[in-house]
Amino acid sequence: MKSRQEQRSEETKEQILKAAGTLFAKKGFDSVSIREIAKDAGCSHTTIYLYFKDKEALLQELSMPALEKLHEQLKVVAHMATVSAEDKLKRISHEYIQFCLENRSMYDVFFNAKSTRVDEVEALLEINKLRLETFALMKQVLQDCLSISNNELLLNFSRIYYYHLNGILSTYSYLHEPITELMKRLTPTFDLTVEVLILGFKEKIRKKGNE
Repeated sequence: MKSRQEQRSEETKEQILKAAGTLFAKKGFDSVSIREIAKDAGCSHTTIYLYFKDKEALLQELSMPALEKLHEQLKVVAHMATVSAEDKLKRISHEYIQFCLENRSMYDVFFNAKSTRVDEVEALLEINKLRLETFALMKQVLQDCLSISNNELLLNFSRIYYYHLNGILSTYSYLHEPITELMKRLTPTFDLTVEVLILGFKEKIRKKGNE
């Protein structure tokens, strides 16, 4: 059984995380100070440093569990042996879009706060390593769809695909219907978009090969 002091310590940590998550979602990671988090958590700013090294540590504690779960879901899809590469990309799109809509208040924090370029070789923060691994997984499935060896072109195509996903999220960030209903209604459109992107990419590869 936990002691009363251990119980209070856990409660304080949870209050800090809750306050940080609310403020990050409302104001953006860069605009929030440790003192603001402490004020909303009902503790001193020095108390926060007993639990977290800095604001980046708070970001990682808030984001990593959800991002790890998403990454595992996408990895399962990517490794399906009996599913075509194009269908894998469609399923990855569904998983990513649904995850982000379900976490839309924290979406920007999860994917953009303290982020690095997707072509960075080394990421210092664990959260960015995971973000890069997730992007690399999408890129690999796209490569399987296109059978392309040009790394620069593949990176550009992967960015376009990722822009497409985030454009969808921007469109439905203020949705007024249940997520399950929206996904059911729009999945055919999402799938068609992937098909059109792949056709366009293949045509670009063909033209580039003829230059």
